[in-house]
Amino acid sequence: MNNEWLTAFVLHRRAYRETSYIVDFFTLEQGKVSAVAKGVRNSKSDRKSLLQPFQSLKLQLAGKSELKNLRQLEGAAPPIPLVGTALFCAMYINEITNRIMPVGLPSDGAFTAYTNALTSLHLDSDIEVCLRQFERALLDEMGLMPDLTTDVEWGEPISGEHLYSLQPELGFCRAPKGHRHALPGAALMSLAHDQYTPLSKKVAKVLYRELLKPLVGDKPLKSRELFAHRKPK
Repeated sequence: MNNEWLTAFVLHRRAYRETSYIVDFFTLEQGKVSAVAKGVRNSKSDRKSLLQPFQSLKLQLAGKSELKNLRQLEGAAPPIPLVGTALFCAMYINEITNRIMPVGLPSDGAFTAYTNALTSLHLDSDIEVCLRQFERALLDEMGLMPDLTTDVEWGEPISGEHLYSLQPELGFCRAPKGHRHALPGAALMSLAHDQYTPLSKKVAKVLYRELLKPLVGDKPLKSRELFAHRKPK
């Protein structure tokens, strides 16, 4: 039986049998892991109240299969209060983390980016920057973030005076005239230095979404649908 305490957040939970939940956790020590929380669905126990998103937890798991059993659960900090747009953005962060992070792959960088993103949303920081920085952290972790500084065709630095297109698995090269998805070099240069101007925010949103698409898959994200319905007509 494993007595290791894990630092974790709840990514998602779903009903399991009559009285239990299957909970997807994002942990610092073991990455993403799923566990059965037995007998908590119809109770008013502390365990049920703790199995909510956006709260730092300490937990112990048992079992040798991929689906573990939740043995011990404690709150490590108060829940992070999120409302309105910040809440919808946090739901998006949870959903793409659950979709993208492989089971059992610990990542200090991704976990730190996750906790920083929730904190930034709570502090009412620039939401666009918060989301883009988190998406970039996931892309870096998965090895999918292209070099934003070099034209791969000519081996020259990206220039702010030109437009560039992304060549899958290679990087950026000068875009031919009339290219529909050309991106301004000035924005790529800003993003290379983690600088978010109005232009680089727009470019990052398009670019990172395209790069994440193979990992997210074709199934629509529920958080995006909820956010779209929430926006005024």
